[in-house]
Amino acid sequence: MWEDEVLEELHRIREEHAKSFNYDFKAIFADWQKKQAASGKKLVSLQPKHQSKSITAS
Repeated sequence: MWEDEVLEELHRIREEHAKSFNYDFKAIFADWQKKQAASGKKLVSLQPKHQSKSITAS
């Protein structure tokens, strides 16, 4: 079977990161936000797309 070493490394890193936060998604997300803020990089924030109004049958 074909193996992708890069993908395996990414999965290993993701698993270690999640395990370090006891798989608590809120804590993982907070860590991502903290690292993002600390990076000092300008990030793009896209506005949500407008949803069209539903047309109901009369």
